[in-house]
Amino acid sequence: MAITKTDKIWMNGELVAWDDAQVHLLTHSLHYGSGVFEGIRAYPTSSGPAIFRLVDHIHRLVRSAAIYLIDLPFSESELIEATRATMAASGLDSAYIRPIVYLGYGEMGLNPLPCPVQVAIAVWPWGSYLGDEGVEHGVRCKISSWRRHDPNAVPTAAKGTGMYVNSSLAKVEALKAGYDEAILLSPGGFISECTGENFFAVKDGAVIVPDNAAVGALSGITQDTVVRIARDLGYEVDTHGLLTRGDIYNIDEAFLTGTAAEVVPIREIDDRRIGSGEPGPVTRALQEAYFAVVRGEMDRYKDWLDHVR
Repeated sequence: MAITKTDKIWMNGELVAWDDAQVHLLTHSLHYGSGVFEGIRAYPTSSGPAIFRLVDHIHRLVRSAAIYLIDLPFSESELIEATRATMAASGLDSAYIRPIVYLGYGEMGLNPLPCPVQVAIAVWPWGSYLGDEGVEHGVRCKISSWRRHDPNAVPTAAKGTGMYVNSSLAKVEALKAGYDEAILLSPGGFISECTGENFFAVKDGAVIVPDNAAVGALSGITQDTVVRIARDLGYEVDTHGLLTRGDIYNIDEAFLTGTAAEVVPIREIDDRRIGSGEPGPVTRALQEAYFAVVRGEMDRYKDWLDHVR
């Protein structure tokens, strides 16, 4: 989906015109992938647009930078205010928000430490990442031939820019084979995550989530949101699951979660129908609850909403 331009992008402390938000050809992160980023969404509510779990997203951005030994030139509170300001400047009620920390132009070579640290925040309208049809009826997935990172090869607890080459390879492989999304296995052969989303299984009414640390998956904020909603709705939830590909061929339901994708049912994995081939009752209940939460329709979770205006 093509990006729709908005008026302003926040760069290093100031709002600049969209077309003026440029970087130099020799920007270090362009060559070596050394940066961290976040994906955040804002939703319309009865009290105006609200950014969902803004503080948690910025906190993860700061933690990712620390893992990469990147010294941020802005505090966490300054980045939170900058995100609010960028969203407000967009005039949008619903938007995707992309904060990114990258190493700028200054010195070439694999040592990133001398490079200037740059921070930017962009906002634009973006519909469901896997399409409305996928949200409604589910997507087809394949197990990728590409494995997810070993946590001792790259820090999988950080949301690092260059690490997503792995996701891009898996995504292209899946699309060219006629699927919507890929599921990656851990180096040990267990279900890890999708290319940009966390994986959930449902078996005998219980919700099973792969153990992020054990399988090298990023701990998702949407993942955490859905886990908490599921427990509040009375479902049994196991967040230390270790699932093989054989295991997931025989589950009752499956779905994926992510800020861009939101909550999307999986109707088929490796040409094997999951359940009835349509979103199951647990998936549908969690999906409906999630969309109610992000739009401020459930008082219990209103602390997760950061109102822009």
